Amino acid sequence: MGKRKRQERHSDHPQESVGATVQRLRFENEEEATRLDTRRSSTSSADAEANTSTAAGTDGWQQVDRTARKKRKKLEKNYPTISHSHHARLQSFVKISDLQNLALYFLADGSAPQWVSIQHHQHINKVVVLMVPGLDASLFDGSIELGSSTRNSAGDVFEPAAEKGETGNSTAPAAPPSSDQSRSLAIKPDDYYPVKLFSSKVSPALKPLAQLFPHIWPIKTPGDPRKMHSPIFSMLSSPIPRPKEDKNIKGPRPPVESKHWKNQRTPITDFVMTKSELSENGFVLHPAHLSTDAERTVEAARRHRNVQSAADGWVDLLPSISLNDSLVPESEVQSGSVTAGRDVYIIDCEMVSTTVDRFALARISLISWDGQVVLDELVQPPDPVKDYLTPFSGITKEMLDGVTLTLADIQARLSDLLTPRSILAGHSLDSDFRAIKITWPFVVDTTLLYPHPKGPPQKSSLKWLTQKYLGREIQGNVSKGHDSVEDARAVLGLVKEKCERGKEWGTGSASGEPIFRRLGRCGRVNAVQGKKVKEDEKNGVNGKADQKEDWELHPRKTGAMVDWVGNMHGFAASASVAVTCKSDEEVVGAVIRAAVGDQGMGDQKSNNDHAGQEDANVPPGGCDFVFGRLRELEFERGYSPRIPGLDDRPEDDHPDEQADGNDPQSLTRTVQKTVQRIQDIYGALPERTAVIVYSGSGDPRRMIELQKMQARFKEEYAVKKWDELSVQWSDTEEQALKAAVETARRGVAFIGVTPIRDGSGQVVTGERV
Repeated sequence: MGKRKRQERHSDHPQESVGATVQRLRFENEEEATRLDTRRSSTSSADAEANTSTAAGTDGWQQVDRTARKKRKKLEKNYPTISHSHHARLQSFVKISDLQNLALYFLADGSAPQWVSIQHHQHINKVVVLMVPGLDASLFDGSIELGSSTRNSAGDVFEPAAEKGETGNSTAPAAPPSSDQSRSLAIKPDDYYPVKLFSSKVSPALKPLAQLFPHIWPIKTPGDPRKMHSPIFSMLSSPIPRPKEDKNIKGPRPPVESKHWKNQRTPITDFVMTKSELSENGFVLHPAHLSTDAERTVEAARRHRNVQSAADGWVDLLPSISLNDSLVPESEVQSGSVTAGRDVYIIDCEMVSTTVDRFALARISLISWDGQVVLDELVQPPDPVKDYLTPFSGITKEMLDGVTLTLADIQARLSDLLTPRSILAGHSLDSDFRAIKITWPFVVDTTLLYPHPKGPPQKSSLKWLTQKYLGREIQGNVSKGHDSVEDARAVLGLVKEKCERGKEWGTGSASGEPIFRRLGRCGRVNAVQGKKVKEDEKNGVNGKADQKEDWELHPRKTGAMVDWVGNMHGFAASASVAVTCKSDEEVVGAVIRAAVGDQGMGDQKSNNDHAGQEDANVPPGGCDFVFGRLRELEFERGYSPRIPGLDDRPEDDHPDEQADGNDPQSLTRTVQKTVQRIQDIYGALPERTAVIVYSGSGDPRRMIELQKMQARFKEEYAVKKWDELSVQWSDTEEQALKAAVETARRGVAFIGVTPIRDGSGQVVTGERV
């Protein structure tokens, strides 16, 4: 019997490796395998053309340069990937803290994640995290119908990109044949496995995401059955390990940093609330903050609508002053003074409930910076008192009998007392200002100086802050209620403590370390950095053995915080670069600049110089970790109110529409613009950059509505009879709240790695991750 001859292979079908064959068999359909063959052949052709050159003077002979080809193959072989393993067995939802740990695993001391498959993580150089509220599962599962065609900002008809990998690093997978041609993905509320992101199963406005990311990951925001915690704090704040000796302490514990804290005296002017902070926290804006006629017209209409105009008894104290009138010449400022030449007054009010107003002023106390009582008066409400709220206000009927001082008298006395250099400080001053019916431009609020550990909209009580940071008790006599002078002195102590300690005291750092600090201290170092760190540990810094690595001055990994104005939440001080923006367009430019550096921006830098009010020099090569937030979709869907004076929409773009997310065309346009901005950021990032896009939450509107109802019920229940309550709270509302919170906590995320690009910036190879 003769030997069997090996069949000759056709030249169009080159020999395939065993690994490639196995990979081909694992594909779900033949189209995927065909796509891989196309990419592999095109890549090989590109490499051959790039690495083959004709030597001059050799009469047509070709000289093959194998060095560049070897480098390219080595780069492709070791290129980092993030993928969902089909063999993975998830036991619960992926949490935002898992996304944070993923970033720390790439750049610092995070543990290896078990919920996702990662290869060559040490080759990832940067991490960019984008929070996009409103980009949740309802846009993908068919719950919300998006238009089939939209227009871009230039007014051109939007057509989805051709599926040739033009905007990403590969072509989006085709959906399996199905009789159901609706554009929706099968995303189940209780399923915590990722869902394949098919381009043909999503709206045209969302197709670019399918070209960048292979899966949509269900994400759960931290919280409890009755409330959701802040998705920003969950990403940017990591807990600080507490010493063993502190574990037995009961009640509010002293800050972890108090033992090794380095004070940084800060003038109180650094804590005066900005225009955006005032608006977001419910303050009525003083005319000094309104610089244009358009702003004044909008604010006047809003005040009239909310019964806060002059006709309703409201007074703008010193209405003709400007913000510049508060400036004090340096020659008049005492060296090292935290008041910076300003007159600081602490104000606190007690209220009662009348037949007309829910809360009316009954007592006002004002103390100076040195603790002296400047004003302490009882006020006769303008309408009959319905409830004195004694357990909270400390006001009784006997106290107000014979009182003749009116609200107008108090407004006049404050107008005579205050000057353009005066600052009013307090706790939840928006409530006090509503009771006094005044506006003032220079305000310091302890709820912002000491944000709640779980993040906004939650606020810490004055009693808890005083116990934690000042170590003393207030409001201890329940029967007599609160004392406005005692509360004002507690606020004074907190403000002085903040000025002495520094901006980071009492922020997220007090209960959790900002991720920027952790990256600076524990960031993964390269070979050169590692050698220097070892020398510093052995010999000390600058040859002094008693000194250690100064990671605050020279962080191992740098970070950038990019967000809308007034939304830094105390993290800007820890970031190497902090940029505040007024629109999503500015956020895109700032994120790209923070990631690639000024040198990498080229001609784009001049187009983005206007972005940011807290702009800083970006390190050469860009920052290692960049966090940015796009908010236009959040505003469009009504998840948060728009910031007055800041609107990313063109003036001729649906001017008569209300931003509640109910108009399909308006929503589709906003979704398309938001996705395009994600695509722009992704395409501008350098190679080996991990990109994490997460929504932060689901739809929170019903949850917020029920939480407000419950808060009002608790306030009234403590001082009123059952049949006098304006709202009722039964098991029906309780179960509705739990269901709404569960819905709000369900978000989504997209995870990927930027692909390999050639010298012209075109994608040459790489699997979607």
